Amino acid sequence: MVDPKPHDHTRAVFIALVLAGMAYALSQTVVSPALPELERSFGADASSIAWVLTGYLLAASVATPIIGKLGDLYGRARVLTIVLLVFAAGSVICALAGSLALLVAGRVVQGVGGGIFPLAFGIIRDTFPQDRVATAIGGISATFGIGGGVGLVIAGLIVDALGPSWLFWLGLLALPAAYTIWRDVPRAHTPADTRVDWLGAALLSLALVSLLYGLSQATDWGWGSAGVIGLSAAGIVLAVIWVLVELRVEHPLVDMRVLRRRPVLMTNINAVLVGFAMFASFLLVPQLAQTPERYGYGFGATVTGAGALMLPSTAVMLFAGPWAGRLARSSSRLPLVLGSALLSLAFVVFAMAHASIWEIMAGGALMGLGVGFAFASMANIVVESVPSNEVGVATGINTIMRTLGGALGAQLVATLLTSKTIGSSAIPAEAAYTDAFIAAAVAAALATAAALSIPRPRRPRPEPVPQATVAA
Repeated sequence: MVDPKPHDHTRAVFIALVLAGMAYALSQTVVSPALPELERSFGADASSIAWVLTGYLLAASVATPIIGKLGDLYGRARVLTIVLLVFAAGSVICALAGSLALLVAGRVVQGVGGGIFPLAFGIIRDTFPQDRVATAIGGISATFGIGGGVGLVIAGLIVDALGPSWLFWLGLLALPAAYTIWRDVPRAHTPADTRVDWLGAALLSLALVSLLYGLSQATDWGWGSAGVIGLSAAGIVLAVIWVLVELRVEHPLVDMRVLRRRPVLMTNINAVLVGFAMFASFLLVPQLAQTPERYGYGFGATVTGAGALMLPSTAVMLFAGPWAGRLARSSSRLPLVLGSALLSLAFVVFAMAHASIWEIMAGGALMGLGVGFAFASMANIVVESVPSNEVGVATGINTIMRTLGGALGAQLVATLLTSKTIGSSAIPAEAAYTDAFIAAAVAAALATAAALSIPRPRRPRPEPVPQATVAA
């Protein structure tokens, strides 16, 4: 009697990883359109309510590489299950918060979800059939952009119908994902000599917090202020110290030889620039759409209507990620080059044509295709270029590069929009939007150059024909 084949759990695992990625990506952007309502609900000022975003950003930046490393050491399924439960707990804290301080605390707890993506990529590499790894990673990568876009679309609908606290219940998507991962992903054996480089983790965390907090305050404090310059300089100095420490310890948090590899280095540079462009669009498109038409541009859209303009971008990403994964079977470099170039073209379209809703939607579709291709291929290139025991931390660093680029893009765009205003009002002039779109187009063009500098994959040489066969 033939034993039945073991049940293939990869489909259920993939759906669980998509849910996990969506929960994190939604929580990143869904609160942005609701900040004015949250400000009124808690009687806060603009600088205080900004910590709902800043606290989450800082916590995620610290957690991502550390959790990725813990997954490499202790088993990605085990660590991801814990991360998803903690993320869900943070979501409940936010939803039930009766004060701004408790809401920010909940957002900090949610920031642990930054480790979801590097752990997901490692699980796919370890447990999926080889011929499905690239497509699966492409699909999971796309959820980062899809969730971000969906968050902007549905935020207004949820706030209008149910109230701002309901935005945070979306984080409970993590619970069914946690159960499926715990049930269906095999547990990895933890080596007896496992050690965590806590000094390296502390130095990297301080460097990221200094740099990201400095960038997040650039618009309020000014780019030339002592605070921004001091925090940015401290972040760079701490990063240099961290690298020196990692080169000397026996069990580093990150093997610097891995980050120095040209495919990994160029992909991380690409991630900074693509992150810059994507987060710039999240700020520019909804704000332009909500500008009253009496100022000579804009559509006077509501928060919900402005979010709806992101639908073409989000819809295209649904197909772009898996499509990029299929292209990556022959070369992960190709979709990264195409995605970065399409992203640059999208912002050229935005800069030249933004007078009608159809022009915005066309540019958004191009942007969705570019972001979907780029995000999917970044993860595949890193996964292909590093040893299995470095996948979590290496993809975590790549995610952080994207976050750094996003923080820089958001702040630079905000500065450009305030540099040219209509008369004495605070309304940005149309030329300010054009400048910001051009800046994002340049960033994406530089990302294309970085992608082109990644070495082409070497094709295996054909096996020599044995002499005896030739003679025959």
